[in-house]
Amino acid sequence: MASGADWLPEFDQEMARTRKVLERVPEDRLTWRPHSKSWTLAELATHVAGIGAWTAPTLQLPELDMASPSAPPNPKPVASRAELLALFDGMLNGARAALGGAQEATFTLPWSLRAGEQIFFTLPRGVVLRTFVLNHLIHHRGQLEVYLRMNDVPLPAIYGPSADETGM
Repeated sequence: MASGADWLPEFDQEMARTRKVLERVPEDRLTWRPHSKSWTLAELATHVAGIGAWTAPTLQLPELDMASPSAPPNPKPVASRAELLALFDGMLNGARAALGGAQEATFTLPWSLRAGEQIFFTLPRGVVLRTFVLNHLIHHRGQLEVYLRMNDVPLPAIYGPSADETGM
């Protein structure tokens, strides 16, 4: 297993890629949704901007009880791109500090997500960081890119050039 400092290059790359996508969110389409069961563009973008905030609780707490009055509330959907980027940037500093300061042994400690008596899962913190934070972020960022494509918003390069950058 690696220390938190060893995780930072990958974390920073994914956060930079995420910010590039968030910068493309069109303010005039925040209420758009592809289907009645889907989130609005603002709801999905807000979720993407805030996922990294799970980094600190994952590394610093033994569990997160969503039914507790002290549980962090879900952020309300943003009303502008500036608000979206401020949410993302504000989350980033705390997440990086928690990750950079985590010792190698931290990643093997158990962490649970619960709602009162119902335990959704208990996993090593490193697994939670990989799946519940990073993979979760990448999944929803991909959804957000589909929303952008459906709204004719040019997509940024993520893991290589996008069709919008190559003229395809």
